[in-house]
Amino acid sequence: MTGGERREQLLDVGRTLFAERGYEGTSVEEIAHHAGVSKPVVYEHFGGKEGLYAVVVDREMRRLLDMVTGALTGGHPRKLLEQAAFALLDYIERSTDGFRTLVRDSPVAQSTGTFASLIGDIATRVEDILGRGFEQRGFDPELASLYAQALVGMVALTGQWWLDARRPRKAEVAAHLVNLSWNGLSGLDPEPRLTGHRRN
Repeated sequence: MTGGERREQLLDVGRTLFAERGYEGTSVEEIAHHAGVSKPVVYEHFGGKEGLYAVVVDREMRRLLDMVTGALTGGHPRKLLEQAAFALLDYIERSTDGFRTLVRDSPVAQSTGTFASLIGDIATRVEDILGRGFEQRGFDPELASLYAQALVGMVALTGQWWLDARRPRKAEVAAHLVNLSWNGLSGLDPEPRLTGHRRN
């Protein structure tokens, strides 16, 4: 095996083990054993478990971000919702181990390199699209950030649930996500009011 091939093998093994057992539950010994190499080979390529984990997470975050933001290229806003929902569900289907790794807790408390920061990146892209739509409809574009977080969070949490449930089918899940978000957005009140007694 060339050095590059060995590195890719270790990344594949690491992603599978991190998905199954999490960061804390995976050891360098296990990674080496499953790859059929000695521990020093893992250290040589990644400096240890943390380095391997960081590369796995970075790759998966880039892959997911590229898939979702690549779907947000234009067209009717409802189509954009469909494309974004499908992009996330496609990623979960094609890279189940990668998604499992992303949604587990990061080994270090940090605001970057986590699933939450990835969702924030996607929400920022959605915010730009919503902001333009809000301006066209006479809504306060400053609120686009709040709505982007709500929409992306809804899709992301549904994706986490679907990761294990896998029912209903992907297209049906996407249709329900779009149904809730689009029909909710299409009837949006520009100045929503609470109807109960609580005001704060």
